Amino acid sequence: MSDSDRHHRILELLRSSPFASARDLSENLQVSVATVRRDIDKLDEQGLARKVYGGISAIDGATAHGVFARTYAERSAVDVTVKDTIAAEAATMVQDGDAVIVHGGSTCFRLGERLARRNIRLFTNSMPLAAVIGETGTCALTVAGGELHREPLILHGAGSAEPFFASKFFLSAQGADERGLLESHPLLVDVAARYAACADRIVALVASSKFVVGARQVSLPWSRIDTIIVDDGLSSEHRKMLEDMGVELRIVATGSGEA
Repeated sequence: MSDSDRHHRILELLRSSPFASARDLSENLQVSVATVRRDIDKLDEQGLARKVYGGISAIDGATAHGVFARTYAERSAVDVTVKDTIAAEAATMVQDGDAVIVHGGSTCFRLGERLARRNIRLFTNSMPLAAVIGETGTCALTVAGGELHREPLILHGAGSAEPFFASKFFLSAQGADERGLLESHPLLVDVAARYAACADRIVALVASSKFVVGARQVSLPWSRIDTIIVDDGLSSEHRKMLEDMGVELRIVATGSGEA
């Protein structure tokens, strides 16, 4: 198979799934991982796809709206009112003296901003949040160790969450469906599992729009989620699904409720 044939095949695969790992592509194309990585570099250089941790993602992202392939800055500018409202509700769950883990992501960033001057201990893997708290916050801050992954702007390495133990772990997700919280980025799947093991309670901050975004992997199943904070745009179908799963629902009013 020629280089151009492989590139065409990779782009075809990305039309059906927003992310493909280098290992999966190696098996699919029956070439070495090193060859696949060169193909990924070439497609990234040509602007046809985006090189990400562990593989390659589609420029168009997980949906026609390009959710997955957006940069952190671009994602931060989407659904701002919804994210702020969800973050405000999440902040009410934190008490003075708490130790909390706040995951990377734009909604969690807004929560972290609200907690920055509280009398708490806060652990984060988010570079943007750590920078803001370091400059303007007063809470006790612990930052994850490891390498910086520039997209999605988090620090990650072996053992980077331990030995920090928290009363609550706040996280968001790329998407959500009947399986649980979803991510296409394998790094974020690994991080969610690691941090969930370090907290007594897991709280998901998820805009209702995420329930129409498909993603490849389950980062956490609903059985691991204690509470979800979501805006009132959540459909009655998804609300019933979450109730049936036994997840505590906190629905915040943003004016986007079902007609």
